[in-house]
Amino acid sequence: MPIPFDNSYARLPERFYVKQAGTPVAAPRLLKLNRRLAAEMGLDAGWLASPDGVAALAGSAVPEGAEPLAQAYAGHQFGGFSPSLGDGRALLLGEVVTPDGRRLDLHLKGSGPTPFSRRGDGRAAVGPVLREYVVSEAMEAFGIPTTRSLAAVATGEPVYREKPLPGAVLTRVAASHIRVGTFQYFAARNDVEAVRILADHAIARHDPAAAESPEPYVAFLEGVARRQASLVAQWLLVGFIHGVMNTDNTTISGETIDYGPCAFLDAYHPDTVFSSIDHGGRYAYGQQPRIMLWNLTRLAEALLPLLAETEEAAIERAQAALDAYAPRFNAEYRAGLARKLGLREPDNELADELLRRMAANEADFTLTFRRLDDNARELFRDPGAFDSWAEGWRARVAAEAMDPSERRAMMRQANPARIPRNHKVEEALTAAVERDDLEPFEALLRALERPFEDDPRFDAYALPPQPEQRVLATFCGT
Repeated sequence: MPIPFDNSYARLPERFYVKQAGTPVAAPRLLKLNRRLAAEMGLDAGWLASPDGVAALAGSAVPEGAEPLAQAYAGHQFGGFSPSLGDGRALLLGEVVTPDGRRLDLHLKGSGPTPFSRRGDGRAAVGPVLREYVVSEAMEAFGIPTTRSLAAVATGEPVYREKPLPGAVLTRVAASHIRVGTFQYFAARNDVEAVRILADHAIARHDPAAAESPEPYVAFLEGVARRQASLVAQWLLVGFIHGVMNTDNTTISGETIDYGPCAFLDAYHPDTVFSSIDHGGRYAYGQQPRIMLWNLTRLAEALLPLLAETEEAAIERAQAALDAYAPRFNAEYRAGLARKLGLREPDNELADELLRRMAANEADFTLTFRRLDDNARELFRDPGAFDSWAEGWRARVAAEAMDPSERRAMMRQANPARIPRNHKVEEALTAAVERDDLEPFEALLRALERPFEDDPRFDAYALPPQPEQRVLATFCGT
C-alpha cells in the first residue's frame, strides 16, 4: 500500500470517535509537500504528489489501510468548560510506524464537517493552513517539540469567513492527537472505564516506562507535566506566544499543537498578546507557564479515580505530581536564559534585570540576545540602559573563564538569528491568498530552515518590523 497504516486509535472503543471519510473537494491541487518529512516517515513522496496522493491528502479519497475518524474530546476554552468539542473540521486519517520505530498520526485539517462541527463548515482557508505549515516547521528547526506539516493542498473551493477565501487542507503529523481535553471528555461523563482505557493507551504510546511503575497513572501524570514544563520553557526562550492555550490544545505528548493566532515577540514585554480573541490577556506571553499548570491540573482532576482508592489519597498524589511542574519549568527556563547570556550557570538577577530593561525600552527580544556582544545597545530607546547592564554582564562572563569561541558558539545556538517574524508571515500569506503567489512563502521557509546560522541572503528576515509593518492582532482562522 502507498502508506503503511497501523491504526491503534481506531481499535479503541467506538465511543472514542466517529468513523467517517472526508468530504470530497472540487479541484485538489498540491501547494506544498514536505519531502524531507515524507522521507523521515518512510513515505513515497512521488505517490503523495501524484493525483491519487493529492486526493488522499485533500480528504477526497481514502487510501488503502486508512481508517479516518473524528476524535471525541472536551476542553476548557478561555476558562469555560465545553463538554463536547471533538474534531469539528479534522480527521485522523491513520497512523504510520516510521523506519526508526516512531508511531505518528496522519491528520487532515480542513477535511469537511463532522458530527462535532457544531454548525461549522469543517473547512480551512489557505492562509491559516500555510501559517501552521511555516510556523510548525520553524519550531522543528528550533528544536522545540511540535506537530509537523506534511502537505498543504488547495481545494479549489472557497470558504466563507468575513469574505470568501480560497480553501485548503493541511496534513498534520503528530506523535498523537491525545489531548488533556480527551481525558476531560470521558471524565465529564463519569466514564471511568474509558479514562482508564485512554490512559493505558497513552502510556503505551508515550510513557511505556510508566507501565512498570508501582503507580503507573501517577507516573503518567508526572511525565505529562514534565514534558509540558519543558515545552513552555522552550516557547518563552524563543519569544513564542501560542495564543489559545485551551485544554483541548494541550497534548499528552508534549508537542506544540494548533497554530491558530500564534505569534512571536518583536519588542519584549511579558504582557504581550496578539490573539484577537484573547481580550483579557489570559494567554499572554508571560502567562503561559501559569496557564499550562492550570491545564495540567484539569488533567489531574480527570485522572483522580485512577490515582488511588480514596479521593483524599488521589488528590495527595496528584498534587505531588503537579508540585514538580514549577521546579522543572524554572530549571529549564533559567538554564536556557543562561545559555542565551553565554553563561554556564544561571544568574537570575542578571537575566531578570535585562528583561526588565528590554521591556522598558521596547527592545527587540530576538535581536537583543543575538547581538549581546555586537551592538545590542542600538535596540534600546535609551542605550545607556543597556550599557550599564552590560558592565555587570561582562564581569560575570569574565568570571566563568570560558573559551570565547566556545561561549560564542553556545550563544549562537541558543539565540536564533531569524524567527517567523509576524510581518513576514503576513506578507507571505497575503501573496498566497490574494495573488496565488507562493514564492514569498517558499522564501520564508528557506530563511527558517537553519535559523541559528547567519546568512546574508536572509538579512531582511532577521529585522524587526518598521512601525507601518507591525502586526497587532492575529486570528484563529476557524
